[in-house]
Amino acid sequence: MSRIAVVPGSFDPVTLGHLDVIRRAAAIFDQVHVLVVHNPDKHAMLPIAERVNLLQRSIDEDETIPSNVVVASWSVGLLVDYCVEVGASVLVKGIRSQIDVAYETPMVLMNRSLANVETVFLLPDPGHAHVSSSLVRQVAALGGDVASYVPPAVGRYLEKTRPA
Repeated sequence: MSRIAVVPGSFDPVTLGHLDVIRRAAAIFDQVHVLVVHNPDKHAMLPIAERVNLLQRSIDEDETIPSNVVVASWSVGLLVDYCVEVGASVLVKGIRSQIDVAYETPMVLMNRSLANVETVFLLPDPGHAHVSSSLVRQVAALGGDVASYVPPAVGRYLEKTRPA
C-alpha cells in the first residue's frame, strides 16, 4: 500500500523553508502532492498559476528533492476532498512556532473528523524558522534582497518583476 501525503500551502511565494519541508516529507512518504491552495483569508501577491509554475521550477532545479513529488493546485472544495481524490491519508505542515500550532490545531481536528486525514507537523530547519512568505513579500516589495530566503527560480522572478 502506497503512503501518500499532501503538503498544502499558499506558496506565495515558495521559500527555502517550504522546500525543506517538501524534501523531508518526500523522504518519509512514497508520494507527496505539493498543493497550492487558495486561502480566502489572504491577499495573494501571485496568481495560483504563477505559484504553481514557480513551485514546479523550484522543485525541478533542486537536485536534493526526489522525483516522488507532484505539484498541483486546488481552489474549489475542501482540502480533505483533494486528499480523498488522490488517496492521501496524511497532511504535512511545516510549523515555526507555538502560534502556528494554535492556528493549525482546529483544522487538524476538523480534517480528521471529516475524512480521517491525519496531520504531521515538521519543524523547520533553524536557518529557515524566521522566514515566511508574507515576510519575503514585504522585503521584496520594499526593494530588499530576498535571495537567501527563496529558491533561485523565485529570486529571478522577483528580480524580473520588481518595479524600476
